[in-house]
Amino acid sequence: MKRRGRAQRKAARMATRMAQAPTRVDMIELDEDGMAVADLARLLAVAEAEVVKTLFLQGFAARVNQTLDVEAVKRVAQAYEVEVMETDAEEAKRTMAKKDREFMTDEDLNHLQLRPPVVCVMGHVDHGKTSLLDHIRRSRVADGEAGGITQGIGAYVVELPETNASQDDEEEDRTHQERRVCFLDTPGHEAFTAMRARGAKVTDIAVVVVAADDGVQPQTVEAVRHAQVAGVPIVVAITKVDKKEANPEKIKTEIADLGLLPEEWGGEVPVVELSAKTGQNVDQLLETLLLVSEVEEFMANPQRAAGGTVVEAHLDRARGPVATLLVQAGTLKVGDVVVAGAASGRARALVNDLQESIQEAGPSIAVQMLGLDQVPVAGDVFEVYPSEAEGREAAKKSLEKQRQERIAQQGQWGSRIAAEGEGSDAAPSSVKQLNVILKADASGSLGAIKHALDQIPQDKVMLRILLTATGEVTRSDVDLAAASDAIVFAFNAMAPDAVAAAAKGVGVEIKSYDVIYGLLEDVRTEMEALLPPFTEKTRIGAADVLAIFGSGRASKVAGCLVTEGKIKVNSNVEVIRGKKVVHEGEVDSLRRVKDSVQEVGEGTECGVSVKNYNQWEVNDKIVVYDVEIRKQTLEDAVA
Repeated sequence: MKRRGRAQRKAARMATRMAQAPTRVDMIELDEDGMAVADLARLLAVAEAEVVKTLFLQGFAARVNQTLDVEAVKRVAQAYEVEVMETDAEEAKRTMAKKDREFMTDEDLNHLQLRPPVVCVMGHVDHGKTSLLDHIRRSRVADGEAGGITQGIGAYVVELPETNASQDDEEEDRTHQERRVCFLDTPGHEAFTAMRARGAKVTDIAVVVVAADDGVQPQTVEAVRHAQVAGVPIVVAITKVDKKEANPEKIKTEIADLGLLPEEWGGEVPVVELSAKTGQNVDQLLETLLLVSEVEEFMANPQRAAGGTVVEAHLDRARGPVATLLVQAGTLKVGDVVVAGAASGRARALVNDLQESIQEAGPSIAVQMLGLDQVPVAGDVFEVYPSEAEGREAAKKSLEKQRQERIAQQGQWGSRIAAEGEGSDAAPSSVKQLNVILKADASGSLGAIKHALDQIPQDKVMLRILLTATGEVTRSDVDLAAASDAIVFAFNAMAPDAVAAAAKGVGVEIKSYDVIYGLLEDVRTEMEALLPPFTEKTRIGAADVLAIFGSGRASKVAGCLVTEGKIKVNSNVEVIRGKKVVHEGEVDSLRRVKDSVQEVGEGTECGVSVKNYNQWEVNDKIVVYDVEIRKQTLEDAVA
């Protein structure tokens, strides 16, 4: 009965999907080249004529075969309440190339087989993502199942037990593939936007975690947008339903506002209410993922040379460069020649998520690989080559391409994070410069940190990254910092005692962090320290000059009526005549009748004397303000 129920649900979902009209996206990625009317209409799920009509009603003429500029696209998108995210043109091309790559050729079509789905769990920090994965790991390992997961490599494979024992051999093999799920872990921290985006690019299904006692948060929205832009199915997991404060219905309303209409409300988004603490409905989440996978029918050719994506990479002191590879097509074997970006080498060993050495890994399986000659960059595509010579040549070309891209990036002043070791040593004279060296435990962390640093305003202080590398801080890092007056920022990377002592001896500062917010805040602080003080005026009062007292060269006093706020001794003032400021100075003294006073309030008449000023005229206006000298922020410098 259960299998018939699953079949009926699958058929109903497929029928709904086939009948569904084109869906409007929630966000459009747009580079400086703009977008064709036809492409914009497709994304908005409207006719091309409707795009032209929208522009016409706003006073702009366009044709259906025209390419619209950025401003025109924004106008149309705004009319349909769709967000527009501007991206660098070259970066967008590289990003889309990675996201759209299917690792499939015409020859593969005759050899396709079902593969497990790759699931990315995303959500706000403290919403239970890690607890959910931990619960799955503990329950599966405790059950002694081969597909149990660990947290060793950032990707976990789960094999669900089959509920129907009466199956023939062919169906059993098929079910074995259908009932496995590969979980790809992504950090929940807001600053790790780049890493979550990378996770969405290699993901088949996105699970968005929302706490029932907290609701939708900024990272939740960010995770949803990444999944929507990547075009992957979304499953919402409402966690912590065991808490007294839990309100799942409120969460469903909030996610519906993001365009995720729950299935029970007539939408297309499966929603599972669960508790990682008690285990309530965790199995239902896994079954839901399998159901979505059945509908989507994820396929790959395991008989070809392997290809996929670098999920994570780091430098191990004992084993050398270690890369976590997600196989997306083909079968990766020990002895294969692998190229990942500028890194190449023969696979000496493959280690699965249970820390077991294996001889091969098929589609949707993540493994740690040993044997590369350097640490690759997380997000790089890897491929298998026939020989080491061909692999080295491909890696060499990739390295040269990366070098040219870094030079081009520094040449475009808009990015402002200078390339490592490339280009001139000086920023424009009006812009200060902070030299930094970044070390981290893994290349994915480095990429996320650089992405976060790129969001810091750099109009008046340029952040120049001299070097980024994985592993502990070395003596050569200290030497480079000393020669370039740089600060070493280390994220989850230690400096040996000898290196720390050498740094202290030459005056190099090494700052270590295990929380990325701390690193980002300190970088901002160091940048802001290079800005000159900022003078801020705050208006506190005003007065009208009614009469002038005194004559000749003696100090003259303005008889005034305070019309606004107050006047204080030593306050700064502007004397305004007509529309022109004729003098700026400081209040020397105040008199109320015959008494000297320190402050006069609104509605009071008084005598005002300003230091070194005697040119008063009746009807002059006095504006009084406090002046505060404070440190500039980077946002102040932009303004």
